[in-house]
Amino acid sequence: MLITVSGPAGSGKSTLAGNLADALDYEHVSGGDIFRDLAEDRGMTPLELNKAAEEDDQIDRDLDRRLRDIAAEREDLVLESRLAGWMAGEHADMKLWLTAPLDARAGRIAEREEKSVEQARTETEERSESEAQRYAEYYDIDFADLSIYDLAINTARWDPEGTLNIALNAVDAYDAAVDEGKTPVEGIRYEF
Repeated sequence: MLITVSGPAGSGKSTLAGNLADALDYEHVSGGDIFRDLAEDRGMTPLELNKAAEEDDQIDRDLDRRLRDIAAEREDLVLESRLAGWMAGEHADMKLWLTAPLDARAGRIAEREEKSVEQARTETEERSESEAQRYAEYYDIDFADLSIYDLAINTARWDPEGTLNIALNAVDAYDAAVDEGKTPVEGIRYEF
């Protein structure tokens, strides 16, 4: 099974993806890690690389190509990135979307990156605007369109364990439906 975990910065993608991969004994691939590695290789911060990507579309296209290739080639995988659901396409068995209010996300980012909440909020807003513009330009993706996702979870309402339990219940329900010979219906989405 290929499960994607998508959402904006600070929504808890990495936490859920890692926990989900551990619980299912799956591999975990993070687009954020790939992007941060690309930034470090170029001597830039992720925000600086994001800004550079506004002028050099090859940065995004290389990352996205890697994500599509991984989705096409691997099974028993949790693939996590802002666009994992879009990039995995028909290869994904289940697409999860995580979200949280900006203040909650900025607080998480500030703690993780050891910066002020104000700085994290400003950078997160700038990064989100930059990415949304590029996604629309490159792929005609509306980042606010959640219709491709099977499940949306507001991680400000649930701690990491609660979020994991919701995701695992969805995976169990999917597996049970497939075992009964039922075909999961696209376009049905649940929000928690």
